[in-house]
Amino acid sequence: MQQTRTFSDKVFLVLKGLAMGAANKVPGVSGGVVAFVAGFYEEFIYSLQKINFKAFKLLINGRFKTLYAYTNGKFLGLLILGMVISYFSVSKLLDYLILHYELYVWASFFGMIIGSIYYIFREFDDWSKKLVLYVVAGVIAGISISFLEPARENDNLWFVFFCGIVGVSGMTLPGLSGSFILILFGNYVLLLVDSVNALFDTIAQVVLLDFSFLDNDGQMRLLQVLMVFSLGSLVGLVSLSHLLGYVLKKFKKETYAVIIGFIAGSLGVVWPWKEKIYKTNAEGEILIDIKGNQILDNYDRYFPDFAVSETWMALVFILLGIFIVLGLAWYENRNKTV
Repeated sequence: MQQTRTFSDKVFLVLKGLAMGAANKVPGVSGGVVAFVAGFYEEFIYSLQKINFKAFKLLINGRFKTLYAYTNGKFLGLLILGMVISYFSVSKLLDYLILHYELYVWASFFGMIIGSIYYIFREFDDWSKKLVLYVVAGVIAGISISFLEPARENDNLWFVFFCGIVGVSGMTLPGLSGSFILILFGNYVLLLVDSVNALFDTIAQVVLLDFSFLDNDGQMRLLQVLMVFSLGSLVGLVSLSHLLGYVLKKFKKETYAVIIGFIAGSLGVVWPWKEKIYKTNAEGEILIDIKGNQILDNYDRYFPDFAVSETWMALVFILLGIFIVLGLAWYENRNKTV
């Protein structure tokens, strides 16, 4: 598998990692959808399954070449490289676009999910009543999640560890957004904003040989939270991949049917026309994080006004999102037939 990749395959794998990283950053969008539509979902899950006790023994014994081959290292390495690059580039651009063109960004992602649903439905040619029920169950679960009320922020380390396990779901479960789950748990700002900013600040201080952060209880607590969250994410990634690998082998059609339903249900989360609702205290004042940003609580969705030009422009971006997904899927299928 690793030996047959051409240079262009490697480049596109990094680009797919970029897309997964960007999708995982946006609440309501799942990086797993990218893997599913781009055609490498099963390879991704089965590669993650190889991160097991045998891989640990190979690492301890210093058999790095065997470990690299056993874990499909080239595939995972290029994909992770794309995600890392995305975090420092595409996701930053995405932050800017959401800040200034939020409606059009959500519209684009809405269109991409519609395109994903159409593509997967077209590829799924065996529809029994049982599979339809699985799809309906997935849709109901996806919609139900989108209307749950968010909890309050909680930095208890056991809960943070659990957040890591569940938050990584967006990479492995198409249609289930890890970022949105963290919003529901009340810890999106703590885990993906405050703690990450604390890490960047710490790295900058270490480079300048400034170790004053060791006496900063708040910063040290955030670093501790980030470490526990990362550990939980690693545990979640490996354990979920083993569970999904098993059900894909035993119940592939049923699993895909539920995934299709989940993706369809996630449309409610990424509905473009919505207003932000921010967390407030008992006096009704909007709460802010350590960087002075207002803390997002949930969204108030509404039906668009077609008398406004922005609505029609958003519809254009929805179509653009659909064509982007179908275009990428067409390119992937063409490469498979060459």
